[in-house]
Amino acid sequence: MIRLVIADDHRIVLDGLEQVLGLEDDLVIVERAVSGPAAVEAVVAHRPDVLLLDLAMPQMSGVDVMRELRRRAVPTRVVMLTAQIDAAALEEAVELGAQAVILKETESQLLIECIREVHAGRKWGDPRQLARDAGLPAAASSHSGGAGRLTAREREIVKMAASGLRNRDIAERLFITEGTVKLHLHNIYQKLDVNGRPELIRLASRVGLA
Repeated sequence: MIRLVIADDHRIVLDGLEQVLGLEDDLVIVERAVSGPAAVEAVVAHRPDVLLLDLAMPQMSGVDVMRELRRRAVPTRVVMLTAQIDAAALEEAVELGAQAVILKETESQLLIECIREVHAGRKWGDPRQLARDAGLPAAASSHSGGAGRLTAREREIVKMAASGLRNRDIAERLFITEGTVKLHLHNIYQKLDVNGRPELIRLASRVGLA
């Protein structure tokens, strides 16, 4: 049984997580927290196997929570939830020991798979690389200039997306998770200043990325 503390300042998010995770026989939520201080106290009290932690919370951010848990020497594996990529915060979270970074838009089944992988002692994708990628300079004023800022992995994903592959297909070919593909695409859209996949595909063809 994997014992969880879930922490998010939006109760509707907590309700959704509780409903989804509660359907799994091997997952049990021992406490839910709506603030950073409450998350710290919940982990201290219950010593969960995994802490599902929102990056942005009032009073204490997810990073502040991890820092305080380290100060108190309370070990727990952390899956960091975020609605948007904050490169500096993610980098610090990884430095503090976060095993995974998950976008809130990720499919619930991928989140469940992530929790199980983290509980087993394995990292979910490469959160450190995701944090570094998110911190690369923003897209240049022209689309073609922004293309020059893509990493090799991002160029590979652009090429696959332009060929018509779905996120799931890309993940299988690259031996990464679908959630990681979504994070890469988020970064790609930002760097190229495009709004979604159709625009990305058109641009890729125009500037030679396809």
